[in-house]
Amino acid sequence: MARYLLLNKPYNVLSNFVDTEGRATLAGLVPVPGVYAAGRLDYDSEGLLLLTDDGQLSYLMTDPHYEHPKTYYVQVELVTGALPEGALEQLREGVVLRGERLRPAEAEVVADPGLPARPVPVRNYHPTAWLRVVLREGKKRQLRRMTAAVGLPTLRLVRTAIGPLHLADLAPGAWRELTPAEIRTLLSSVGLGR
Repeated sequence: MARYLLLNKPYNVLSNFVDTEGRATLAGLVPVPGVYAAGRLDYDSEGLLLLTDDGQLSYLMTDPHYEHPKTYYVQVELVTGALPEGALEQLREGVVLRGERLRPAEAEVVADPGLPARPVPVRNYHPTAWLRVVLREGKKRQLRRMTAAVGLPTLRLVRTAIGPLHLADLAPGAWRELTPAEIRTLLSSVGLGR
């Protein structure tokens, strides 16, 4: 029977189980053999990871063709002291990076989401704001590159949802098995009505 786990990946942990450079990995957090991250978060990003041994689900969740939503809270630096005019509209229309127009994102300014403090504090040379952003593709460091392109460098990035799965009150570094209802909802969301 397939395994489905949710993990709240902490800051400065790799999204895989081995590292030749000796950095912290998922192996130090999840003692479950045979599961792998369905998608990834950068070393310096935090939040929700789905771990599974279900290869078909992993493929369907990570292939950009399927456009599964991933929700993030992003703390951005207001370099000029205010939100640049048109920045959110650019994110919503699809930012052009290296000649490629990325898919439009949902983006809005939100109040501080009250996330647990990060072990390494965020630098605060300028005022900051929090954005809630929903992406439907997942290119390498995409969200950081998008916010930088519209004049909003990312200081902290926390994924809070993957499709129908939510971080809720899962503490950084903690993991849990999905409930049977969550598994059914997840499989149904990708067209696998097992």
